Amino acid sequence: MTDAELYALAARVGEHLLAGGRRITTAESCTGGWIGKALTDVPGSSQWFETGYVSYGNGAKTTLLGVLPAELAEHGAVSEPVVRAMALGALERSGADVAVAVSGIAGPDGGSPGKPVGTVWFAWAWRHGRALHAQARRKLFKGDREDVRRKAVASALTGVLEL
Repeated sequence: MTDAELYALAARVGEHLLAGGRRITTAESCTGGWIGKALTDVPGSSQWFETGYVSYGNGAKTTLLGVLPAELAEHGAVSEPVVRAMALGALERSGADVAVAVSGIAGPDGGSPGKPVGTVWFAWAWRHGRALHAQARRKLFKGDREDVRRKAVASALTGVLEL
């Protein structure tokens, strides 16, 4: 996905959020703020973008987003429980209506047989009245570090359009 395609996707997300009167927050690990950058590249994004958290290290996931150290120890940072906790933590702390969280192994190293390079977990959380809801999804991307990260940004944004 090219920069122009990411921009067009982010603009669609903005229109989608604006139409629903919703604001978004991001909780990013392997994308390092790229989702927030893509969203805020769109003029007028201040109408629907609330804040972004870059929680690359486990300590940041705990401190900024409230991920429990026990979850990190048991499942690892690249896991469904952790990415769900990241999304819900961002939603609770920001006051936004929608959150997207990403944690993955972009490479070129850091993979394992159970979690190879290219493994990325996504979670989307949203408010419905006073209740908070979340869903998660795992993807395995091929390519180098930039390819994995770029595909993760696109998948995260596409998931927002499904909410």
